Amino acid sequence: MGRIDTETKAFMSDPARFADAFNYLIYDGQQVIKPGDLKPLDTTEIAIPFGHNARVPEQKFRDVLKLVSVMRDGEAIYAVLGVENQTRVHYAMPVKDMLYDAMNYVRQVSENKKTFKNDGGLTTEAYLSGFRKEDRLLPVITLVLYFGASEWDGPMSIHEMLNTQNQRLLDFVPDYRINLIAPTQVPDEDFEKFRTDLRDVMQFIKASNDRQKMERLTTDNERFQRMTPDAAELINLLTDSKMHLTVKEGTVNMCLAIQQMMESSKAAGVLEGEAKGRAKGRAEGKAEGKAEGKAEGRLEILVSLWKKNRLTLQEAAEEAEMTVDEFVNKSGIKSLMN
Repeated sequence: MGRIDTETKAFMSDPARFADAFNYLIYDGQQVIKPGDLKPLDTTEIAIPFGHNARVPEQKFRDVLKLVSVMRDGEAIYAVLGVENQTRVHYAMPVKDMLYDAMNYVRQVSENKKTFKNDGGLTTEAYLSGFRKEDRLLPVITLVLYFGASEWDGPMSIHEMLNTQNQRLLDFVPDYRINLIAPTQVPDEDFEKFRTDLRDVMQFIKASNDRQKMERLTTDNERFQRMTPDAAELINLLTDSKMHLTVKEGTVNMCLAIQQMMESSKAAGVLEGEAKGRAKGRAEGKAEGKAEGKAEGRLEILVSLWKKNRLTLQEAAEEAEMTVDEFVNKSGIKSLMN
């Protein structure tokens, strides 16, 4: 596992950030899901196919998986929530998420079957299904959290991935859509719907392609002047900013870090320009020297041919692309002509 995968997984394993992401996705930023409502789950998804002797298991590993239990409108809601972190666009994401969710449902059925040991009144259908008629599954919701600064240009559903858009056929193909949060697709005014530093990370990523916007964001927003170290480090890693981060009283001043980075970048640019200028001067001098050397060598050959009477003075001058007087003066043969 690479460092970016490790850092994004650790960042989103935090219950407050996890709840924040799903409150934005499901409840438009309302604080319905509290960190205390979440219970960590094993991220390993293992599914054993149904059927006689079908015992070849499939194993996949989710990024973060939690069980949520909340009260909403007088109803107790239980669901399985999963986060898949992406720093690159995944063009088969609908298939990947669909597989994860299906495997979790298979696990729920398998776990449900274990309760059959204490049930003496099972029907044949329930025994074969591993599921009673009255049994119910917990809904599984997977969120794709994209940490890239570019647009998500991948498909959002299984239907978009198919080789046909014939509606008559698609009516018989169940669709599966991904749930996506991508920085560039969050309207600026909607960032306030996030309540944790997940907002700051996503907002910074969105601005990272525009240096002026990035500088303005961190200067005008006090949150960036006292950011948590893990959020600041994640930003540094995801945007490859190479900022020098200083932790003071438990926080990082990103505004100061960006100013230092820009000053360092300007200084590096001046040094680079000077180095390029020196290199260019050396290259031009070398080329000029080569040209002069070639011209002198050509004159020597023409003089030699003139001395051997193989070329007349006029012909030698024409070959050198000079007048006769120019050829005589530059070749140094004037003394030989007296």
